[in-house]
This record gives sequence, structure tokens and C-alpha cells, in this order.
Amino acid sequence: MTAGRFSSQSPPPAPTGLAWRHWAGIALIIAVAALALHLLGRVFICKCGTIRLWHGVVFSAENSQHLTDWYTPTHVLHGLVFYVGARYLLARWSLGARLLAATLIEAAWEVLENTDWIIERYRQATISLDYFGDSIVNSAFDIAAMVVGFMIAARAPVWACVVLFFAIELVLAWVIRDNLTLNIVMLVWPVEAIRVWQAGG
Repeated sequence: MTAGRFSSQSPPPAPTGLAWRHWAGIALIIAVAALALHLLGRVFICKCGTIRLWHGVVFSAENSQHLTDWYTPTHVLHGLVFYVGARYLLARWSLGARLLAATLIEAAWEVLENTDWIIERYRQATISLDYFGDSIVNSAFDIAAMVVGFMIAARAPVWACVVLFFAIELVLAWVIRDNLTLNIVMLVWPVEAIRVWQAGG
């Protein structure tokens, strides 16, 4: 190694690969989140009694009840954002450790999102009048979608991630009049004009 390649004060680069223990950790986090959701009274699958890979009707009691829906891509965006945050805030951690931290945060949000308080907040402040919480399988796939987004950000060039982020936001805004940005705005600081537009006014 040539002198000066690494200063005495700089740590060597963190490992960038993923080991089986990281995937096992992700599976464990999802399992614990599923248990927590069960204890909160969330149903395992849609009350309709079926499990669909895709459900595309937003204004429906079955939204957020099947494996994927129009809100699944927003969780991919979570992964992109979490990767950037972890890249800078957890610079010395390995990629696997950062991914586990991101998965833990996503799982915690899925549990919090399905508390009665957040569910009622969605129903009062947004267009989600038929929202009664996610099914457990939907939440599990939302967490998995975040993992997909995180790994895309870890492997793809920055420009591709930026294009993907804005493409998903624009498509969702066009198709369902909602996206990650609008979801956050309406949850934190509801804007009546946005609510009216989302309702088709």
C-alpha cells in the first residue's frame, strides 16, 4: 500500500457486501413487525378472503389490503431516501448494517402507521376515507419494497436514482393524485386545496 493512500485518522472503507445474516435480520424485523401489527388488531389478509398480487383501486376498502398497490412505489422511494441518509449519517457502517437500520425504521413506521391515531389522522386529513389500516401482508411487502429501493440506490448511479424518484412521484400524482410528497404534506400539515384536488374537485 502506498503511503498516504489512507491517512492515519481515516478509517478503511466499510464493507459493501451483504451476508446471509443481514437477510436473516431483515426477515426477523419483518416478523416482529407482523407480530406487533397482529397485536394492534390488524388483519393478516384482506377481509375479502383473497390475496391479490396487485390491487389498483385507490378509493376502495381493499386498498392497502393486498400484496401491492399504488402506494407500494412510495416505499421504494423510502428506500432511496434512507440510503442517502444512511450513506452520510452512518458512513462507517457496512452496507448491510445500514440496510438493517433502514429496515428497522421502515418497520417501526409501518407499526406506527397502523395505530388508531395515525389511521384516524389519515381519514380526517386526507382523501383516505375508506382507510382502516393495512393488512399484515401489505405491510410486509411495503417493508420489502423499501429494501428494494435501498438496494437500487446502493447499486445504481445517482442520476438514475434521481430520475426514478421524480418519475415515480409524477406518475403517482398523475394517476392517483397522491404520492410520497403529498402524503407527507397532508399528514403533517393538511392543505384544503390539495384535499379538494385529490378528491377530484
